Amino acid sequence: MNEERLLQVLLSPHISEKSTQVGDESNQVVFRVLPNARKAEIKKAVEKLFNVSVTQVRVTNVKGKRKGGARNPGRRADWKKAYVRLQPGHEIDFTVSE
Repeated sequence: MNEERLLQVLLSPHISEKSTQVGDESNQVVFRVLPNARKAEIKKAVEKLFNVSVTQVRVTNVKGKRKGGARNPGRRADWKKAYVRLQPGHEIDFTVSE
Protein backbone atom coordinates (compact mmCIF):
# COMPACT_ATOMS: atom_id res chain seq x y z
CA MET A 1 0.00 0.00 0.00
CA ASN A 2 1.12 3.49 -0.82
CA GLU A 3 2.20 5.53 2.21
CA GLU A 4 0.55 8.65 0.80
CA ARG A 5 -2.74 6.75 0.49
CA LEU A 6 -2.50 5.60 4.14
CA LEU A 7 -2.23 9.20 5.30
CA GLN A 8 -5.44 10.10 3.44
CA VAL A 9 -7.63 7.15 4.50
CA LEU A 10 -8.61 8.51 7.93
CA LEU A 11 -10.64 11.71 7.64
CA SER A 12 -11.45 12.42 11.29
CA PRO A 13 -12.37 10.77 14.57
CA HIS A 14 -16.11 10.40 15.01
CA ILE A 15 -17.00 11.65 18.47
CA SER A 16 -20.55 10.88 19.56
CA GLU A 17 -22.36 9.44 22.54
CA LYS A 18 -22.36 5.97 20.99
CA SER A 19 -18.68 6.07 20.01
CA THR A 20 -17.71 7.19 23.52
CA GLN A 21 -19.69 4.33 25.05
CA VAL A 22 -18.16 1.79 22.65
CA GLY A 23 -14.70 3.13 23.45
CA ASP A 24 -15.21 2.79 27.19
CA GLU A 25 -16.71 -0.70 27.04
CA SER A 26 -14.60 -2.48 24.44
CA ASN A 27 -11.45 -0.41 23.75
CA GLN A 28 -12.63 0.78 20.33
CA VAL A 29 -12.17 4.04 18.45
CA VAL A 30 -14.48 5.28 15.69
CA PHE A 31 -13.17 7.09 12.61
CA ARG A 32 -14.74 8.71 9.59
CA VAL A 33 -12.91 7.23 6.57
CA LEU A 34 -12.83 7.57 2.79
CA PRO A 35 -15.78 5.90 1.04
CA ASN A 36 -13.47 3.58 -0.93
CA ALA A 37 -11.22 2.62 2.02
CA ARG A 38 -10.67 -1.06 2.77
CA LYS A 39 -10.24 -2.69 6.17
CA ALA A 40 -6.57 -3.49 5.63
CA GLU A 41 -5.84 0.14 4.69
CA ILE A 42 -7.67 1.44 7.75
CA LYS A 43 -5.78 -0.94 10.03
CA LYS A 44 -2.37 0.04 8.65
CA ALA A 45 -3.23 3.75 8.73
CA VAL A 46 -4.24 3.66 12.41
CA GLU A 47 -1.18 1.62 13.37
CA LYS A 48 1.12 4.00 11.49
CA LEU A 49 -0.39 7.30 12.66
CA PHE A 50 -1.01 6.47 16.33
CA ASN A 51 1.64 3.77 17.05
CA VAL A 52 -0.89 1.27 18.42
CA SER A 53 -1.76 -2.35 17.63
CA VAL A 54 -5.14 -3.03 16.01
CA THR A 55 -6.93 -6.35 16.47
CA GLN A 56 -10.11 -5.78 14.46
CA VAL A 57 -11.69 -3.31 12.06
CA ARG A 58 -15.41 -3.14 11.34
CA VAL A 59 -16.77 -0.86 8.64
CA THR A 60 -20.25 0.51 8.08
CA ASN A 61 -21.72 2.72 5.38
CA VAL A 62 -23.87 5.52 6.80
CA LYS A 63 -26.67 6.76 4.57
CA GLY A 64 -27.19 10.51 4.40
CA LYS A 65 -30.29 11.97 6.00
CA ARG A 66 -33.09 13.55 4.00
CA LYS A 67 -33.26 17.26 4.65
CA GLY A 68 -35.42 20.12 3.49
CA GLY A 69 -39.12 20.58 3.07
CA ALA A 70 -41.61 19.89 0.31
CA ARG A 71 -40.36 22.72 -1.88
CA ASN A 72 -36.66 21.96 -1.82
CA PRO A 73 -35.97 18.33 -0.95
CA GLY A 74 -32.37 17.41 -0.46
CA ARG A 75 -30.11 14.82 1.02
CA ARG A 76 -26.85 14.84 2.91
CA ALA A 77 -23.95 12.86 1.53
CA ASP A 78 -23.36 9.21 2.38
CA TRP A 79 -20.20 8.44 4.37
CA LYS A 80 -18.23 5.54 5.78
CA LYS A 81 -17.46 4.83 9.44
CA ALA A 82 -14.84 2.43 10.84
CA TYR A 83 -14.87 0.86 14.31
CA VAL A 84 -11.25 0.04 15.21
CA ARG A 85 -10.61 -2.31 18.14
CA LEU A 86 -7.25 -1.84 19.83
CA GLN A 87 -5.24 -4.46 21.69
CA PRO A 88 -5.45 -4.35 25.49
CA GLY A 89 -3.09 -1.76 26.91
CA HIS A 90 -3.18 0.46 23.82
CA GLU A 91 -5.17 3.70 23.79
CA ILE A 92 -5.83 6.70 21.57
CA ASP A 93 -6.85 9.87 23.39
CA PHE A 94 -8.41 12.72 21.35
CA THR A 95 -8.92 15.10 24.26
CA VAL A 96 -6.62 18.08 24.54
CA SER A 97 -4.54 17.99 27.72
CA GLU A 98 -2.16 20.65 28.90
